[in-house]
Amino acid sequence: MTTDDHRPAPPPFGRALCAMITPFTDSGALDLDGAQRLADRLVAAGCDGLVLSGTTGESPTTTDAEKSALVTAVREAVGDRAALVAGVGTADTRHTVELALAAEKAGADGLLVVAPYYSRPPQDALEAHFREIADACGLPLALYDIPGRTGTRIEPDTLVRLAGHPRIVAVKDCSYDLLGTQKVLSRTGLAYYAGCDEQILALYALGATGYVSTVANVVPGLFRALLDAFDAGDTTGAARLQRRALALIEPMMAAGLPGTVTTKALLGALGLPSGPVRAPLRAAARETADSLLAAYRGLTSEAAQFQA
Repeated sequence: MTTDDHRPAPPPFGRALCAMITPFTDSGALDLDGAQRLADRLVAAGCDGLVLSGTTGESPTTTDAEKSALVTAVREAVGDRAALVAGVGTADTRHTVELALAAEKAGADGLLVVAPYYSRPPQDALEAHFREIADACGLPLALYDIPGRTGTRIEPDTLVRLAGHPRIVAVKDCSYDLLGTQKVLSRTGLAYYAGCDEQILALYALGATGYVSTVANVVPGLFRALLDAFDAGDTTGAARLQRRALALIEPMMAAGLPGTVTTKALLGALGLPSGPVRAPLRAAARETADSLLAAYRGLTSEAAQFQA
């Protein structure tokens, strides 16, 4: 299948998605009230969708029951104002199917399914894994290609084959392979979402649908403004916004700490729902939180409209 030079319409989950953190109480319990308040803030600031229980949402350390409770609570908070995409990917096909069915029952609109990690299945096994999950439930799937974390690439040819499944509709792309991405975009109708904040404009210019952003937890309007500028023909303005965002992208995503840790540190410094991270992650040092807050204030002082 080939596509023309236009973006899928309508996008399956919107264009501007936030990979939302999972707030915890000071004691480390799931903070559903905080999750509802954070979700409402993000949607009010322009997020079309929220990805719950992704890596940013600490899915490796939340229980199955907590994942379902989070979807139910956030759905209650945002209603039909935003799409909810539940992260259900694990290294176990059977467990992933169980999580997919639970997310569907809890009220999710779609599923984010990462390639099985550590076991490094070959491409035919990887394809069978995704097909089994898509066959088992009624929700659309976004496949998450992040070989730097999983150890396994979802190869472009595999994505092309999987695009023929009616419920496999999207890709969250953290492959850092622009050539491979263009191959899939040119041969399928899959909606591509940039999963690396520094590549949002580059992938959008190539025909991606939008993004799934971690940095959007703290500046939910910035990247949406970038997409709007590009769509309006202001490519210079869009590039300016992408470069401006580096003031937060670099310290939050490329400074040696997981994005979950830096995001929670900054949200906490801003007095927004966050709470501690769960082990084996550890909280950011005080000086790191202070430097993140300074970077945030510098960015938002230049562009007050991006403040939540």
